[in-house]
Amino acid sequence: MAIIVNLDVMMAKRKISLNELSAKVDLTLSNLSILKTGKAKAIRFSTLEAICKALDCQPGDILEYVTDEE
Repeated sequence: MAIIVNLDVMMAKRKISLNELSAKVDLTLSNLSILKTGKAKAIRFSTLEAICKALDCQPGDILEYVTDEE
């Protein structure tokens, strides 16, 4: 997939655990874990907004586009 999720990187920079972030953004641990591992197929803007607010970051800090190598 050409979209890379860097949620784990931002969480490490902010020194916040999955449990803490889950509570702050009101998202289940399993859904947050799916997003963190890059297995999510989509993300709602409201979820992205809540994560950015909790981590004090921009969407571009979490999502990254890279070209597929052929």
